[in-house]
Amino acid sequence: MLTSNDPPALGPSPAPLDAAIARAVDALFQLQHPDGYWWGELQSNVTITAEVLLLHRVWGTFDRVPRAAAETYFRGEQRQHGGWELAYGDGGELSVSIEAYMALRLLGVPQIDPALVRAREFILVRGGISRSRIFTKMHLALVGAYEWAGLPSLPPWLMVLPDRGPLSIYDLSSWARGSTVPLILLFDRKPVYTPLLNLSELYAEGRANARFALPAANDAFERFFNGVDSVLKFTERIGIVPFRKRGLELAEKWTVERQEHTGDWGGIIPAMLNAMLALRAIGYDVNDPVVVRGFAAIDAFTITADGSYRVQPCISPVWDTGLAVRALTDAGVRRDDSRLVSAASWLLDKQIVARYGDWSVKNRTGKPGGWAFEFENAWYPDVDDTAVVAMALAAVDHPQPKRVRGAIARAAQWVATMQCKTGGWGAFDVDNDKDWLNRIPYGDLKAMIDPSTADVTARVLEMITRCRVDDFDTARFGRGLTFLLNEQERDGAWFGRGGVNYVYGTSGALAALGPMQPGWTTDISTHAIDEAVVRGAVWLKSAQQADGGWGESTASYRDRSLRGIGPTTASQTAWALIGLLACAERLPQIADAFMPSIERGVDYLLRKQRTDGNWDEPEFTGTGFPQHFYLNYHYYRLHFPLTALGRYAALRERTVSAS
Repeated sequence: MLTSNDPPALGPSPAPLDAAIARAVDALFQLQHPDGYWWGELQSNVTITAEVLLLHRVWGTFDRVPRAAAETYFRGEQRQHGGWELAYGDGGELSVSIEAYMALRLLGVPQIDPALVRAREFILVRGGISRSRIFTKMHLALVGAYEWAGLPSLPPWLMVLPDRGPLSIYDLSSWARGSTVPLILLFDRKPVYTPLLNLSELYAEGRANARFALPAANDAFERFFNGVDSVLKFTERIGIVPFRKRGLELAEKWTVERQEHTGDWGGIIPAMLNAMLALRAIGYDVNDPVVVRGFAAIDAFTITADGSYRVQPCISPVWDTGLAVRALTDAGVRRDDSRLVSAASWLLDKQIVARYGDWSVKNRTGKPGGWAFEFENAWYPDVDDTAVVAMALAAVDHPQPKRVRGAIARAAQWVATMQCKTGGWGAFDVDNDKDWLNRIPYGDLKAMIDPSTADVTARVLEMITRCRVDDFDTARFGRGLTFLLNEQERDGAWFGRGGVNYVYGTSGALAALGPMQPGWTTDISTHAIDEAVVRGAVWLKSAQQADGGWGESTASYRDRSLRGIGPTTASQTAWALIGLLACAERLPQIADAFMPSIERGVDYLLRKQRTDGNWDEPEFTGTGFPQHFYLNYHYYRLHFPLTALGRYAALRERTVSAS
């Protein structure tokens, strides 16, 4: 272990540091809504907007789309190579590019347009439509650009399987479940809507030569599931589908019941779009209240700015508000500041205390007490948001302290019951870990389950420690801590499920372990935790780049040799600093070994800060589904650097006071 008896060195002078913090604080407060919350844009790739355009075409509501603004958006997102990206700077992706091409054709752009000529070249070189993902093919099938025969079956009898049996819809992750159940209705009807869209030019082998079948299996697992799919298709052709009528009735009932009063499903666009497609397929009218609310919800996810029309995959006000409050309190804003109190009051009102959501199917002991990601999503609170909000509330001096303590206690009790058999926590469900579901033909995004992860588990442990939840079950805490320590990789890093990637995961783990007191360690030695913290900090230090910052691209999810490698960004630099500062907080006797790295990181943030207090960051540092879906949280570039600078300033102050 690194050791030093010298006090940590002092880095950047207080004046520039304090000025940078003040600018960032002002910038963040300027973004606060009058009702108390923060809500930043959540950016993804262009497929979300393309699929919304297709939905309007299917419903006959295409006149609602601002065509010129939509065309501006798609043209602006096309890159020089001709394609469209999954995440910023990734070189372009086949399925994303096909859906963008489809959208421009829906908007009336002719094949001979130079943008489409370049796009077509990009797409064909990569194999064309036949090599695209299942969901791209599904959307194309709706307008006759692909054949339903090439898509997997979704048998209605899935809906009649017992909830707690060996297989049910509740073995799917919340996001997969909310997207899949309505598709049972759609795949049963297999509709094709006119006017048809001819995209034959995107078949590399020519449409006449295309093989409309599932991709060839690569191993025994895939061969087995492809064989099962062949049997299911055969039963459909001969008209013998067990429990078809009952399954379809249950799928419709389930879909309609899970629409929030705001009109959305699950708070995510894929579930919303699939529900709306399903309702269209089974004959709902465009003026039906369920459909009207659905379109209103989609409109609420839409952004029209700078002459551009785009749709967010989700909205994140609870998440943004919790993280903003934490950043501001870390930056030294008075805990009783009226603006923080307003934010805390808004968060308190958003706690879900009445509805037993889908989580209660596998968790029969928990009582509601979590928070969701969005404005309204009572069916799906999640563990990560709940932990962040609890810590935010604990950081504010609210005029109703009893109410705050009660909210945190309910949250901790709910989170405790969400612990998985592994000892860790997933996001939305308990023991949602049947990995074989990712091997079925339908699951080509490899996102069918919601298993325990290091980053969510770390957030829970950090919540328990920072909120001083003294009555949290010690055995549960110990199991969670054991899980987190076991997830550390040989070089000291932790995988990041919710952010890109090892920089995020390692930061979160160290943020949890750093402030942990011996009383919480149960039978795990303090020495073992110290060793894990040092190894994590050493890895972060090793990943620092020449300019003083940290960066990691989404490519690290495909190639582990690229861990910690990528263009430096403000949010990832902040994450690394948060992790290193947690190490310094826990082990002041060795902090001096990491202070040069910390100071270079702080200097990077000071140099890169804009005059308005914010930072530039086009890169996608949020993760939806590793290798398949990434996010750019537009407030990450502001509140995470503010957190890091605030914690560094606090460390400086403690160091000066102690010297």
